[in-house]
Amino acid sequence: MNPQILQDLNAFYPEIAITLTMLLVVVVDLAVPAVRKTTTFLLSAAGLLVALAFAVPQFATPPATLFYGMVAIDPMTAFFKVFLIVTSFLVLLAAPGSKEISKQHIGEFYTLLLGVTLGMLLLASAVDMLMLFLSLEMVSLTSYIMVGYLSNERESNEASLKYFLFGAVSTGSMLYGITLLFGLTGTTKMLQIRDAVANGAAGGNNTALLLVALVFILAGFGFKTASVPFHFWCPDVYSGAPTPVTAFLSVAPKAAGFATLIRFFFTGMSNTPAATQWGPLAAVNWTLFLLIISVITMTLGNIAALRQENMKRMLAYSSIAHAGYIMMGVVVVTAQGLQAVLVYLITYLFMNLGAFLVVIEIYNRTGSFELKDYRGMWRKSPFMTIAMTIFMLSLMGIPPFAGFFGKLYIFGAAVNDNLAWFAVIGALNSVIAVYYYARVIKTMIIDPEAEGVRAPVMKLSWASSALLWVMLVPTAGLMLFWDRIQTLTVDSMHLFFG
Repeated sequence: MNPQILQDLNAFYPEIAITLTMLLVVVVDLAVPAVRKTTTFLLSAAGLLVALAFAVPQFATPPATLFYGMVAIDPMTAFFKVFLIVTSFLVLLAAPGSKEISKQHIGEFYTLLLGVTLGMLLLASAVDMLMLFLSLEMVSLTSYIMVGYLSNERESNEASLKYFLFGAVSTGSMLYGITLLFGLTGTTKMLQIRDAVANGAAGGNNTALLLVALVFILAGFGFKTASVPFHFWCPDVYSGAPTPVTAFLSVAPKAAGFATLIRFFFTGMSNTPAATQWGPLAAVNWTLFLLIISVITMTLGNIAALRQENMKRMLAYSSIAHAGYIMMGVVVVTAQGLQAVLVYLITYLFMNLGAFLVVIEIYNRTGSFELKDYRGMWRKSPFMTIAMTIFMLSLMGIPPFAGFFGKLYIFGAAVNDNLAWFAVIGALNSVIAVYYYARVIKTMIIDPEAEGVRAPVMKLSWASSALLWVMLVPTAGLMLFWDRIQTLTVDSMHLFFG
C-alpha cells in the first residue's frame, strides 16, 4: 500500500472507529439476540466515545489534505467532527427512552445512526466535489431509512417516500451543477476550482454558465440545511419520522450541510485577501443569493410556524427559520460571521434537542404530539414544564439563555459588516417567533386541562432526568463557560487554503 495512504489513515481514526463499530453492531445484533438491545447500545455508545477521543486532538493538527486531496484535516473539520459525534451520542442516549423506537429492532436504528454519522464526518471534511457528493448521498440514503423506521405506520412510510423524492431531485440537480462546474474549470477540487475561476475560467460567456452551476449546487446544500426553496420535505418528514430521528435530523445533518456549504463557498468560491476576511470571486456574487435565501427562509419558517398545532410540525418550521439565522453568518463572509455560525450551532444543539426530548417524554405518556394535550402539564410534571419553558425562551433568544448569545453573535456580525438592515430583519423575525414559542409555555402553565380529565402525575426515569439536565445546563448556563466557547470557536475558524 502507498506509504502516503498509510500516513493519511493516522488522521482518519474517528471515521475508522465509527466504521468498525457499525460493523460490530450488525454482527452482535444478529449473533446474540438475547442481549442485543443492551449490547448494541453499549457498543454504539463506546464507538462514538472512541471516535470523539480521536477527533478532539485534531484541533491541533496542522491543516492538510488527505487521500490525494479528497478530504481536509484542519480546525474547522475538527470542530464539526466533534459537534456531529456529540449530537449523535446525545440522540443515542435518548433513543431507548422513546416508545416509538423501542418497539422496533433497535440494533438496526443504532447501525443507521452510526452510518449517518460516518457520512456526515466525510461530508464536513470533503474538499473535492465528488467526495462531497458521495458523502452527501451516504447521509441521505441512511436518513431515508431512518425516517421510514416505523415500517408498520403509514405516516412514517409516507415521510420516507417524500424525503427520498425531494432528496433525489435535489442531489440530482447538485450533480448536474458539479458537472457544469467541472466543464468550466477542468477539476473537482475546491482549491483548484477557486484558482481556475480567479484566472478567468468563468469569464465572458461562461459567467452565466457558472451562475447556473452554482444555482444547481445550491439545491443540494439547501436540501440538507432545509433552506427555502428546498424545504418542502421538512414539515411532513419531521412529523412522520420517529421523534428521536426528527431531533437528529433537525440538528446533525443541518450542521453537516452548513459545514460543507461553508467549505465550498469559502474555499472554492472566495478569494482570501486577509486572514479574517474573505470575498466572493469577481465572476459571481454568490453572497447575494445566500442573503435572499436567508431572508426568505427565516421569514417563511416563522410565519408558517404560527398556525401549527402539532409540536413536531411547529418545531420543523422553527428549524427552517433557524437555518435562515445561521445562513446570516455565511452571508457576512468574515471571520466574525464564521464564528457566529459556530456559536449558533453550539447553542442550537442543546436547546433544540432539549425541546425534542421533552416532546418524546410527553408522547410516551399521552401518545400525542398535539399542543392541546400539553394543557395542565404544570400540574402533571413541573420539571418537564420548567425545562420546556427554558428551551422555548432560549429558542426565542431571550437573555440570559444560550439562544440569546447565538443571535447576538449572528446579528452583531451582520451589523459590523454594514448589513444593519439584515440584522433588523433577523430581529423582527425573532419577534414573530416569540408568539408560537410562548404559546407552548402558555398551554403548559396557564391553560386548564380538558373538563373531566385528570391525568396522573408524570414521573421521569433517572436516565431521562439526567439527559434533560445535560440539555438544560448548557442552555441555561452557557454564559458561565463563555470564555471557553469563545476560545473554541476562534481556534476553529481555520479552513485549509493550500
